[in-house]
Amino acid sequence: MRKIAIYGKGGIGKSTTTSNLAAAFSEMGYKVLQIGCDPKADSTKNLTNGVKIKSVLDAIREKGENLVCEDVVYQGFNGIWCVEAGGPTPGIGCAGRGIITAFEKLEELGAYDVCKPDIVLYDVLGDVVCGGFAMPIRGGYAKDVFIVTSGEMMSLYAASNIASAVKNFGKRGYAEYSGVILNSRNVEGEEEQVRKALEEIGGDIVSIVPRSSSVQEAENQGKTVIEALPQSEQAEQYRILAKKIIEISKECE
Repeated sequence: MRKIAIYGKGGIGKSTTTSNLAAAFSEMGYKVLQIGCDPKADSTKNLTNGVKIKSVLDAIREKGENLVCEDVVYQGFNGIWCVEAGGPTPGIGCAGRGIITAFEKLEELGAYDVCKPDIVLYDVLGDVVCGGFAMPIRGGYAKDVFIVTSGEMMSLYAASNIASAVKNFGKRGYAEYSGVILNSRNVEGEEEQVRKALEEIGGDIVSIVPRSSSVQEAENQGKTVIEALPQSEQAEQYRILAKKIIEISKECE
């Protein structure tokens, strides 16, 4: 099994990248489980025809001790398993703590045994790497961490913070920082800006995903580019990224 966390600043396109990776991996014959770790609970919607699935925390609030695995684990495009951790009631509670609760509940329900994935993808908000949002790293859930960034200053600032957090946990034998995915925003000198930042952050660019209107076109249909426009150049770029991540990521129990 490969356990991969995709981090990045909110709005940088990490969920789009993650869901297209999930679709690409499934095309390659892998059984995939994608877990959204964002209070908005919208990581997997492009794998489920634009429909937001019930989050673990919402299901806990509704069903309590009567909750079963089927209440929170759904199958989407090409058999991809989809889970959303969710968040607390707005204005009440801590989003980070909510992720911890959701992960504990997934373990209790035996979700990983039900899905039996070859690849687990954790899509994690990276604006704040607090205890909860660091759960995929520090809890030993993920083995490899990839950071989605652009050449914009705030995106690179978040990437630096995330890489620093991963390196700190890596010293304890947890996940490893495995590089960045440049999700292009067509900023002037973008690749150069990112490579310059990486001199300080460390790591390398795993792949450069070009900016394309096909992403919006696909998402307007509630689908990934891989599903909606499989013959497009953008779909091929996601396939290339998927192959590179397979080469880099590590097999683990």
